[in-house]
Amino acid sequence: MVTIYDVAEAAGVAPSTVSRTFARPGRVNADTAERIRRIAEELGYRANPIGQALATSQTKLLGLMVSDVANPFYSQLIRGAQLAATEAGYELLLADSRESGTRERTALERLVPVVEGFIIGSSRMSDSALRNVAKQRPMVVLNRALSDVPSVVTDNAAGIQAAIDLLRDLGHDSVTYVAGPEASWADGMRFRALRDLGGRAGLNIQKVGPYLPTFEGGLSASRTLLEKLPTAVIGYNDLMAIGVMHGFLREGVQIPEQVSVIGFDDILISRLVLPTLTTVAAPMRQMGATAVNNVVALMKGAKHRTGEASVMPVQLKVRGSTGQRRRKRVSPALGTTMVSGSAS
Repeated sequence: MVTIYDVAEAAGVAPSTVSRTFARPGRVNADTAERIRRIAEELGYRANPIGQALATSQTKLLGLMVSDVANPFYSQLIRGAQLAATEAGYELLLADSRESGTRERTALERLVPVVEGFIIGSSRMSDSALRNVAKQRPMVVLNRALSDVPSVVTDNAAGIQAAIDLLRDLGHDSVTYVAGPEASWADGMRFRALRDLGGRAGLNIQKVGPYLPTFEGGLSASRTLLEKLPTAVIGYNDLMAIGVMHGFLREGVQIPEQVSVIGFDDILISRLVLPTLTTVAAPMRQMGATAVNNVVALMKGAKHRTGEASVMPVQLKVRGSTGQRRRKRVSPALGTTMVSGSAS
């Protein structure tokens, strides 16, 4: 293998001059640099692009951290980020924290010397830890609003309001929220919005959890919910909502005849399960692209407007998992229990 020492000897220059020719060409006389490149090509020398990148701090790499790469929620977000990064001349390094703030911090520390900027999706670290990373590299956080760090979030309150309006129209007067991870900012925002907006709408709000934001987490939640069956459930995300549905159906509970279920995210499987899942859809591909474009802008000198997160619109997708609330009533004439629909 031809090394810089071979090139330096053939060109009659110091090895450091050869290194600067490829890593920092502006610091070498143009004629000398041209001669070194010509000799290097004749000898078959190939510069190490990673070594050059680290030397100049221009690796053209962006770090994308997600909390669970197995969660379908991230597929469109990753695709949007990838397309935007390619368009801007960058590549993505994908890291998975597996729902652990400790693993997330360790991975980010390892990536700091390698990447030029970070996109952090649904972080499980503390605000102070995120701010510390932001001091080292330009960074944009997703699904988390920090006043002094660029953020991209979905309109959680609008999504909850749309879900409340639907359930009220279907005659429901109570809702049980199935909570996700305690460290999730989005989980806290969704429950607070449900508690506040639902209370104003006259709904009785209950909460179970926290549970893992997975199908298995929703399945575990269904066992608790079966002890006192609610008429309506809102899950932290689609995977949990589908897990709840599966647990109910396995025990003979009919959906939506007995229980209406709503999720968040609109992942592909929400359209494939039966009944199909009513869910709050977010533009995940657009979120990923926006985050990349913002972090690239920061790397080029743009300034963050403190306190202003980019808010992405949401849309309620009404499908088969929600329906009219059915109430039991006693027939005065027959003295028997009957089931009827109610819109009030």
